[in-house]
Amino acid sequence: MIEVTEQISAVQRQVGTRVVEGGAARTLTISQSYDATLEDLWDACTSPERIGRWFLPVSGDLRPGGRFQIEGNASGTVERCDPPREFAATWEFGGQVSWIEVTLSAEPDGRSLLRLEHIAHVDDQIWAEFGPGAVGIGWDMGFLGLARHLSNGQAADRKRAADWLTSHDGRRFVSLSNDQWRDASIAAGTSAADAAAAAGRCATAYGG
Repeated sequence: MIEVTEQISAVQRQVGTRVVEGGAARTLTISQSYDATLEDLWDACTSPERIGRWFLPVSGDLRPGGRFQIEGNASGTVERCDPPREFAATWEFGGQVSWIEVTLSAEPDGRSLLRLEHIAHVDDQIWAEFGPGAVGIGWDMGFLGLARHLSNGQAADRKRAADWLTSHDGRRFVSLSNDQWRDASIAAGTSAADAAAAAGRCATAYGG
């Protein structure tokens, strides 16, 4: 079992903006160093069998130009892939299209760094209402699942995972993640009052 505060502290989070197709977009960047070789981390992030063990089942063609579907979640198109360093894809969910860019790099101590940037055109009103935690908490959960998988190699028990999210530790994990994304929003220029209000509404949406 991975300790909640240890996992929250292991992750770096950043909020920003960039120009993409269609104009200015908001970005969320999340990164973590894992005790894994670059090749093993790449396999965990790109092999359909292994993705299903720590995230959600995925089907489709995971090659450039191929379409994929994550069970109960997003679908998309793989736009580019450069093993074992990076891949990019569209992220299509709820009638909206955004993008993910994933980069991996080896570190001098033998660990490997995973960095994921989620780029999206977000309505200003929705952003002001819920802030980056609305998406960032979900990615934090994914990075937690990957950390657990790499630590023991086992597939996640989905019922136990769902039960854990309603436990004291699970609720604390969501709360701490939400706080970290609030702070990242403030660091990006959002006023402390607005960021705190959005984080409060996000916590309510997550059942907090």
